[in-house]
Amino acid sequence: MSKIEALRKEELPEAPSTPGITRYLAFEGSDYLILRSKAEPGAVSAWHHHGEYEVFGFIISGSERLEYGPMGVDATLVGEGDFFHIIPGTVHRDVNPSPDERQEALLYLMGSGPVVVNVDGPDAA
Repeated sequence: MSKIEALRKEELPEAPSTPGITRYLAFEGSDYLILRSKAEPGAVSAWHHHGEYEVFGFIISGSERLEYGPMGVDATLVGEGDFFHIIPGTVHRDVNPSPDERQEALLYLMGSGPVVVNVDGPDAA
């Protein structure tokens, strides 16, 4: 194996996803994952959480509204160049608020267990 590994974006395998969001696996270790995430214009993901994983994200292009909290009324909007952090077990959904621009993000997940746990709503766990 060479000392530097390069992965081409078109060669990334699909990773566990949530309806409305497509994720691709770049690197995986015993306690981390690095993913590329894409959401089409106007996409709204299903409600989900990332189990015991702590999620650190960076918006490459577009913007994302992360909805969470009781009844899903809380939201955080992040745009191109912004970072975000989601604590383990936080039920949320990803929304691409743009009607015509694709949203893309880089995700670093640190922890273990299932990567995506889809749930019925914001108050489920």
